Amino acid sequence: MRWLMCVAVMAGMLVGCGEPKLDGSSQQAFKDSAAKVAARLPEDKRKQFASDVMVLAFQGLDISQVLQGKKNAEDVSSDMLSALNGKTAQQVSDEASRVRVERAERERQQAMTEIQELVEKQKKSEAAKTQLAHFEVSKSRFYQKAKEYGLGNQPIIEITVNNGTGSAVARAYFKGTIASPGRSVPWLVETFNYSISGGLEHGETQSWNLAPNQFSDWGKVEPPKDAIFTVTVERLDGADGKPLFDAGAFTERDATTLSTLKEKFAH
Repeated sequence: MRWLMCVAVMAGMLVGCGEPKLDGSSQQAFKDSAAKVAARLPEDKRKQFASDVMVLAFQGLDISQVLQGKKNAEDVSSDMLSALNGKTAQQVSDEASRVRVERAERERQQAMTEIQELVEKQKKSEAAKTQLAHFEVSKSRFYQKAKEYGLGNQPIIEITVNNGTGSAVARAYFKGTIASPGRSVPWLVETFNYSISGGLEHGETQSWNLAPNQFSDWGKVEPPKDAIFTVTVERLDGADGKPLFDAGAFTERDATTLSTLKEKFAH
């Protein structure tokens, strides 16, 4: 009986001692208690404990309230200490794991939403390319024309187009490429656009002589005589000034983002 009583007393003492806990009553108390908690951990788990503490300390931080002046540094510090107060190392680990899992799930859901939006954007861009092909560029020519009185050269773009889109077009956006056969790098790739006076109705054909700014890249390029000037249609605006078809809406940056997100999240 005396032996059983001794065991009971020892068990009570152990329960009373328990695992050391974080004390969030003040910054100094927290610092001291965190050191004690860490000291009880195996050395290889102390870095993980420090990481877990940081996760819990910052999980409830609303930076917008700080920026709006609704909370100051003391408020933020108090919130962090309160979030950690009374927790053991195991409790910190368990809760930090839960926070990480929830955060990863939110990131995954957000990524899946962005993937869906980018895929739709890509589909619209591809559909736009099909429609833009009906706005045919039948002639394209680029050259430098000497200005009067020796004032340099004026770049000239000659272009003939036919509108077969089925809609009236008020403005057309193009990408021009000046390249030589056999060379992998073009002399110039640049965009330009033209506001069509009176618009271009379905079935109509027009020829334009455009004069880009001589101080732009158009005015700086000096391609050789064998260079070929090709033009692709990137976007068309309707009579209301809004885009009818826009192949450039899905950018190279969008493509890179979509590829990265799919590789990371779409399994």
